[in-house]
Amino acid sequence: MSTQMSPGSETIEDRRTQPTRGDKDGDRDRFSHYVPKKKLTDAMINGTPVIALCGKVWVPSRDPEKYPVCPECKKIWEKMRPGQDA
Repeated sequence: MSTQMSPGSETIEDRRTQPTRGDKDGDRDRFSHYVPKKKLTDAMINGTPVIALCGKVWVPSRDPEKYPVCPECKKIWEKMRPGQDA
């Protein structure tokens, strides 16, 4: 699907989905996840999907403060060096 926005530009919607590893019974929906702050801000404003450290792909729409941190994201985050971008 494409929508002409201005001469010489177009938006193409990518409808491919990426399965998340090990997401049994929607468990990853019950956690808040770690994503790069820049990408999270863009996703919240534009409704674009983000990829968490654990591999979950989703469009953020809920308050992450209301959910516990994803154990897999936290484990990966703790192994990263300071200044290393997610």
